[in-house]
Amino acid sequence: MNMTAKLKLHRFEKSGHSHRAVLFASLLGLDAELIDVDLANGAHKTPDYLKMHPFGQVPVLQDGDQTIWDSNAILVHLATNHDASGEWYPDDKASAIQAWLSVAAGPLFNGPCAARLVTVFGADFDHERTKATATALFEILDKELAERAFLVGDKPTIADIALYSYTAHAPEGGAPLEPYANIRAWLKRIEALPGFVAMPETKAGLLA
Repeated sequence: MNMTAKLKLHRFEKSGHSHRAVLFASLLGLDAELIDVDLANGAHKTPDYLKMHPFGQVPVLQDGDQTIWDSNAILVHLATNHDASGEWYPDDKASAIQAWLSVAAGPLFNGPCAARLVTVFGADFDHERTKATATALFEILDKELAERAFLVGDKPTIADIALYSYTAHAPEGGAPLEPYANIRAWLKRIEALPGFVAMPETKAGLLA
């Protein structure tokens, strides 16, 4: 367990990818220095930043002499190196958790995340298609959550953290949550966890 190095988390406050890393660090009670990346002025494309993240994206975690990019990889790293309980990424649920991390990188990104990128940041995506992808995802997610409190059982894992931010903020992209009672109850359970920190709400059409 690496519990001595000062964590530095490079993030953009309105990014759900960044928020999942910030949220998990807070849930673990970690003292992480949050470093805001000025995306508007291209700070993520500078040579120094690209040394940390070859794709020039947020977030990036610096943990001592280790640099971890990709938000899901950061969740795995924090769970593996900074969770004494072992409950956030248990061995017996690792495969199921990995499946949900793939959902976070696929349908979640292409659905509610992309829809929000259109309305909030003016991204050039097919908005109707992104909302349809979000609806298809939420139909499945709501059915899954009818049977258990969290995505892989009765306790939260990094799977829940990976899907939380963009699901909670899906209405900002025009993807409503009203039809999905199980999803809304799941969001409230995550928000009730000790150490929870919210991602700021952003009105549609308000660019960063």
